[in-house]
Amino acid sequence: MKAGDLNAEGLRIGIGFPSTVMLVVGGVVGVGIFVNPAVVARDLSSPALMLAAWVAGGGIALLGAFVYAELAARLPSTGGEYVYLRETYGPLAGFLFGWTTLLVVHAGGMAAVAIVLAKNVGVLAGGMLSERLVVAVTLGGLAAVNCAGVRTGNGVQAALGVLKVLVIFALITGGLFFAPDAMTALHAPPSHDTFKAFGAAMIPVVFSYGGWQTANYVAGEIRDPARNLSRALLVGVVLVIVLYLLVNVACLRALGPSHLGDTLTPASDVLERVAGPAGARLAAVAVSLSAFAFLSQAMLTGPRVYFAMARDGLFFRRLARVSETSRVPAAAIALQAGWVGVLALSGSYSQILSYVIAMNFLFFALSASCVFVLRRRDAGRLSVHASVLHPWSTALFIAACVAIVGFSFWSYPLDSLVGYAIMALGIPPYLFWRSRYRRALPAEE
Repeated sequence: MKAGDLNAEGLRIGIGFPSTVMLVVGGVVGVGIFVNPAVVARDLSSPALMLAAWVAGGGIALLGAFVYAELAARLPSTGGEYVYLRETYGPLAGFLFGWTTLLVVHAGGMAAVAIVLAKNVGVLAGGMLSERLVVAVTLGGLAAVNCAGVRTGNGVQAALGVLKVLVIFALITGGLFFAPDAMTALHAPPSHDTFKAFGAAMIPVVFSYGGWQTANYVAGEIRDPARNLSRALLVGVVLVIVLYLLVNVACLRALGPSHLGDTLTPASDVLERVAGPAGARLAAVAVSLSAFAFLSQAMLTGPRVYFAMARDGLFFRRLARVSETSRVPAAAIALQAGWVGVLALSGSYSQILSYVIAMNFLFFALSASCVFVLRRRDAGRLSVHASVLHPWSTALFIAACVAIVGFSFWSYPLDSLVGYAIMALGIPPYLFWRSRYRRALPAEE
């Protein structure tokens, strides 16, 4: 192994541009797109408004990609938003991001997807497999793959990501060209609650688009991250927007707005109209593959945040260790897998997941505001990978994030408050680790 293969943190640099694009796509496309078109249709009776919601969500994600592309170019270090917030607003802001990422945002999303995977595998196995066993084997297997090395972990997630995209294209093709056309109307009369309904519909939409930022967590292991990660964010998000819009058009054409709003399994219903009774099994295969690919990507990216926190002395020191053979943060990967397993097997993931949006978009807005601070701080040294149309695009992204946080409180006030309470509970642990770090500092020097 050459010294040039390692970064300053001791991690192996092994992710190229195509794999980084699949990291972005894999971080976004989970199981939401197989379910959430129906959720949006229940809030919005007009197909035009449904598609407008998905376009708006894609636009927000693209604005975020513009912002995070510049952040990646300016601070191409392992940890993503943790690093941006730490360098801009201090270690407490970074720690609270990492705290909520572990307890709620990243792990909660993984736990929910793990349960969906287990249920669909159970359908395919005819109820012969225990859901708990499927969850444990999946998380343990993915942790082992990622502990083997970043090239191994990334290779598996990239291959699964390609298969996932092909499966989604099969769903799109079936809905657009092979299912009977069920569309009867393109417009529905708006109600006096249209504005609130549109805001409520944006919650599942932006949740479905979430995850593109997780590629930034592994910036330190990407070859030439200032260039490759910046480009991959834009390419990956555009690809996801195209996929999502086509899926929604396919669902609307195959099911019609009324049926789409009534069903709980839109992907299964579309494939049933294409393939008959075998459609349900085909849908279970599609959802299982997509869920497994998402978990593979999440197992690779999330632990890098806890690794970065531990290196700063703000988390368990053991998590900062890098395996001598695989050059990955194996302890952080094991923590991720273990905590996700606890959430999934205890069933508490469903409550935790409902807290995600309000906190996630708060940190999106704070991270985006870092661009203004860093530009002022680095005046005269503007990155060539500057955010497109800054400051307008950055300000619009921040405004959109604030609006989504507001809609989250409007639609789910109790869940949003609980989410912020969980975040506030991170302050005592931060003070504890900060105190230990300061006491240990002279001895380490």
